[in-house]
Amino acid sequence: MKRWAVLVVFLYFLILVVLTAPLILVAFYPTVTVGGALAPFANWTYWAGLGVMLLAQAVMLLVPVDLSIGRPTAQRSVLWTILTSGLMVGLLGVGATISMDELFRKGNAGSLDTALPWAVLVVLWAVWSFAFYRMGRGAAAMDVITRQCRYLLKGSILELLVAVPTHIVARARDYCCAGLLTFFGITFGVAVMLFSFGPGVFFLFTARWKRLHPQLGRAAN
Repeated sequence: MKRWAVLVVFLYFLILVVLTAPLILVAFYPTVTVGGALAPFANWTYWAGLGVMLLAQAVMLLVPVDLSIGRPTAQRSVLWTILTSGLMVGLLGVGATISMDELFRKGNAGSLDTALPWAVLVVLWAVWSFAFYRMGRGAAAMDVITRQCRYLLKGSILELLVAVPTHIVARARDYCCAGLLTFFGITFGVAVMLFSFGPGVFFLFTARWKRLHPQLGRAAN
């Protein structure tokens, strides 16, 4: 089961990497070149952000792995998934915030310090971690994970409904780096949306494996 979880994390990594250049080309067409679309791969911040998302996806699979092999679910594992889901909601809030910032402040967007995005991240992280904790009290571990993924999927869709229109408006303007912040908003929305499918994909893999190996599946359970 742990190898299936590693496979899900690898697929998440592969999808994010493969989508990077095409997303940049579509978002900044026709001004961006292929070389410009590939530029993030040479930037350490891109790989650092990608590493954070991969680690978060791995943490989100802790409880599904325990459930698949019949291991008692530790409260600590559930708390880690709650904190991870809260962080993802915080990223969605940051994406929506910087998108609206560019929409209204235009070329002056992002010219101030980064206090506002960080404040939004910390506040939403704390609030939604507490909310997920309260919603999960007394519930089965699988129900907790499912509820978190459902909220993340809905939240990512709502965030994209903000980021995509604001990006279209920003790209129609002529100031320097038009559409950069809204593009980050789109990136956060897409990344969290794909992130929310991780546990579901893992259970599809494990269910298929148990059908192909019924005796081994019963032994694991």
